[in-house]
Amino acid sequence: MTKQAIVQDYNHPQPGNTSTLTVDEKIRREIWRNGIQRPKGYTVSYHANPEMEKMHFGPKHPMKPWRLTLTNKIVLAYGMHEAMDLYIPRAATSQELKDFHREDYIEFLQRVLPTDNTWDQESGQYLFNTGDDCPIFDGLYTYCSLYAGASLDAARKLTNLQSDIAINWSGGLHHAKKTEASGFCYINDIVLAILQLLLYHPRVLYIDIDVHHGDGVEQAFWSTDRVMTLSFHKYNRAEFFPGTGALDDTGPLRNDSPGAHHSLNVPLHDGIEDDQYIKLFQDIVRPCVRTYQPTVIVLQCGADSLGGDRLGCFNVNIKAHGACVAFIKKFGLPMLVLGGGGYTARNVAKAWAYETSLCIGAEVHPNLPAHTPYLEHFGNEKTLFPKLDSLNRYENKNSRVYLESVVMGIMEQLRYLQGSPSVQLQHIPPDLLGLRDELEREMFDERIEREEREQSRRKKERKG
Repeated sequence: MTKQAIVQDYNHPQPGNTSTLTVDEKIRREIWRNGIQRPKGYTVSYHANPEMEKMHFGPKHPMKPWRLTLTNKIVLAYGMHEAMDLYIPRAATSQELKDFHREDYIEFLQRVLPTDNTWDQESGQYLFNTGDDCPIFDGLYTYCSLYAGASLDAARKLTNLQSDIAINWSGGLHHAKKTEASGFCYINDIVLAILQLLLYHPRVLYIDIDVHHGDGVEQAFWSTDRVMTLSFHKYNRAEFFPGTGALDDTGPLRNDSPGAHHSLNVPLHDGIEDDQYIKLFQDIVRPCVRTYQPTVIVLQCGADSLGGDRLGCFNVNIKAHGACVAFIKKFGLPMLVLGGGGYTARNVAKAWAYETSLCIGAEVHPNLPAHTPYLEHFGNEKTLFPKLDSLNRYENKNSRVYLESVVMGIMEQLRYLQGSPSVQLQHIPPDLLGLRDELEREMFDERIEREEREQSRRKKERKG
């Protein structure tokens, strides 16, 4: 009987069609086709922890962390990852979260379970404002610590001069308050990241293009002139969440308070369109940068300001939304780019992928690569730029006269500023945790050296 070889060569019936190298080869072709390469003169870092994508608020909740999966898959399919430094950030520690949030609130998030009854009979409210908007779901604390950790990691890469533009699409949850959850947000990663940036930068400009007012960030830095907040949002005090952010909401009322006139708000009505949105953004941001002279910009790119969003009310397309990112990039300042709202997942993913391409300076073609995972989720709109201003179109209630009055109102607030605040800073380490680790290593080495010297001295004494 002929002896059979134990190991034989495997001949695939369709070589090249389903081999493990096929997707990589297609991505390589996309990189070549789009001319994607590492930016010259600056570094872009991308901060994403895949564990975030597994979280689930519940079947009926509009917040879908799965939008991060779609975003990352598009970025990967185009080959944009080749142009960036990629990081899988660690979760934030409880102590890091307590740099802004109150201890009892963090401890509540750590211990609460979905089966717990968080209704407080005495106050007639859910504990720490949890409930329908901010449900208790399995893995809640892990979720919070992961997206906060990613924003902190991105901020540290900026302060350590390892990155010039740092991106964290899982962050940007701007409604969370010091002592409670709010508007789908539990931990305010933006505040934590800005606190990190303030260890190095004298002035931070925070810009928010979410359809909802960035109330949590504004409140956190209400009394300081080292942070200027600028929010573009739909405003209706009685009917649209959170009901804050009027044109005359500009910080503390007393002019002698450092934070006076450092909280700027651009209240918009339903249906604003691309040209209006871009012009308004540029006409306001340009003088803010010129007057305040920030040394770093934090840009929250909430995608619920896109047309056709499940909770939005604007008629803005993806290119117009991205034009805000491109405009900020032109200032040449360090940028922390964050996500935020956005509840039509397929459009959120396209917007954030496109804005990633703007950050790396790549001009990608509009058709989603055929090898993009979950391509079927995009239905017939397999383009990066679907026509969103025709989806559930809102009547445009923003007249030219009204928008001009908003610009004039912002200019009037800027007149109150006596130039940029001068901050006398002694050397502050850009990464306290990193410094702590380094000091501990140095102390350990010094202890070993002392012990070795002591042992050597004793040996000499015994010999003597």
